[in-house]
Amino acid sequence: MGSDTVLKLLAAIFMGALFSVGRRWRKSSTILLHFSEKPASLRIRNTSDGSVSTESLENLVEIRCPSLRSPFNPVWWLFSGHLQTIFCVVGDFSKSDQLQYNRTLLRLEEGGTIGLDFAPADHSKVPPDAPIIVILHGLTGGSYESYVRSIVVPATKPVEEGGLGYRAVVVNYRGCAGVPVTSPQLYSAGYTGDIRQALIYISQRYPRAPLLGLGFSLGANVLTRYLAEEGEKSRLVSGCALACPWDLAKNNDRLRYSFTGRFYSKAMATNLINLVRRNLDGLNKFPDAMIANYIPIALNLKGALLDDFDNAFTRIAGGSAPDFPFATAHDYYRWGSSHNIVDKIRVPFLAINAADDPVVQAVPMDGAGNGMVVMALTASGSGASVDRWIKAPVLEWMSLMGEAVVHPSSPSYANISVQDGFHREEGRDGGCKEIEGGGIIQANSWEGVNLQGL
Repeated sequence: MGSDTVLKLLAAIFMGALFSVGRRWRKSSTILLHFSEKPASLRIRNTSDGSVSTESLENLVEIRCPSLRSPFNPVWWLFSGHLQTIFCVVGDFSKSDQLQYNRTLLRLEEGGTIGLDFAPADHSKVPPDAPIIVILHGLTGGSYESYVRSIVVPATKPVEEGGLGYRAVVVNYRGCAGVPVTSPQLYSAGYTGDIRQALIYISQRYPRAPLLGLGFSLGANVLTRYLAEEGEKSRLVSGCALACPWDLAKNNDRLRYSFTGRFYSKAMATNLINLVRRNLDGLNKFPDAMIANYIPIALNLKGALLDDFDNAFTRIAGGSAPDFPFATAHDYYRWGSSHNIVDKIRVPFLAINAADDPVVQAVPMDGAGNGMVVMALTASGSGASVDRWIKAPVLEWMSLMGEAVVHPSSPSYANISVQDGFHREEGRDGGCKEIEGGGIIQANSWEGVNLQGL
């Protein structure tokens, strides 16, 4: 992405921020929490004597996640969601939350590749039964993103140093964060096949560790859809969705038809076009695939908005058959949304959105009446603050789910077998195997190829 393009996009977003200054500024934001009329009852382990008792999800959140009741207090110069989002994009986070990952590349049976970045990089430092936070990043990001590192570092720091002492693994999508493209397919907000395969591998590698899901933005939508699709067969024992876009069609309409929304939509489309351009060598190896006809269309888009790109490319390349391809981007949006399947989630699930989020507005605050679901809406705080308010409630939730909650001892998910090096789930197509090309990677800075934080 050229520097002129970046500057123009940032200038446009800043103009949007100026238009929001006239709104009433709140020194601190309130948080709206919604629980089902009949919250789920969870089994809790008493740390003092090891006994097990039963407690409602609502009471547990009230007591063990106090940050969800504390106000978000932005610094004075980040008084709106627009300015906080700009700070996510232009801020220098290279000196904060520095860490190394140990990368494992997985080859999927249909030919694609995803990258699993484990932390801490030295696997031997964490017990094999320690909880694992499985993280899904945003639109075109990866494990290097500052919002990801802000959770990974304190979560994986040893308990004696004030951390949770957990393991974390970031699932980098096809073509993101240096993961090569090895098949005629990328990813999307609705496709869950890759995270399903990643969880098969992780659960085989650490069979005694509870897996806790965490998703950001696009990754939050993928996480929500996975949990709903799997129901009681989920390999994740809990989920936490941050800034989930929920109703893709409705939120896209807001982006396209609002003055400020078009600026964000254009920035996201630019990131996606740049992602395709960066992975051309891999994509061009499949001249006979349907995707080959749509690569030039995507690259030749001028002044594109998000749905222009999705209509030109994602509806074709964002997943595998039988769902893909779609006739239009809006068909893909209707299929890929997650707001209408929240009732199918069967594990404890926390979703946090911000009312001033310039991208996401349609939030299903009723939680579909699901007793496993907690919906949280902050009045402000959609973007980054200097100290990232979101870190505290997320870590509290992870501590609750990883240490206090007693998860079912006899999960109903299918057995896994290994054949020809591929890990396969009984009764399902597909499989994955570890391939060469991983190793230690440094993740303390933005790669500079996309607008970060989007």
